[in-house]
Amino acid sequence: MYSLDQTDRMLLRALSDEPRSTFVALAQKLGLSRNTVQARMARLEESNTFLSFDRRVNTIALGYPLTAFLEVQVQQRYLTQIIAKLAEIPEIVQAHGMSGQSDLFVRVVCTDAEDLFRIDGTILAVEGVERTETSLAMGEVIPFRVAPLLDRADGHANR
Repeated sequence: MYSLDQTDRMLLRALSDEPRSTFVALAQKLGLSRNTVQARMARLEESNTFLSFDRRVNTIALGYPLTAFLEVQVQQRYLTQIIAKLAEIPEIVQAHGMSGQSDLFVRVVCTDAEDLFRIDGTILAVEGVERTETSLAMGEVIPFRVAPLLDRADGHANR
């Protein structure tokens, strides 16, 4: 993986502050040439530094106002097939393999409690899924962020 230097971190911090910045705006703000910014951004993209754009789309705007997290216990021998089946469920927006008592941690968006019940039933119907435990998200209290990590890497105090 590409190792970020101070210039890369400055670019990422500026993008974190203003995600719609153009190369020219970034160059002016950071005192870099446009060519340097363009080359660095290309290298950051090639090294998979950036996550997909759809992480920035608010699911509420798509008609899914509720978020739930499901802890899923599975029979390990079916794990590959289970993941493939779960990937077919559009309301599952994220899933992680876990250590501990649960095997998968699944983030689901839904229209209401009845919709959540349907989605949970769909997950439970997948061969090899043993049980789920569902928690309804009451609100996001710390949104996904990397700016504090960038600040820390550059030795700055929290902003």
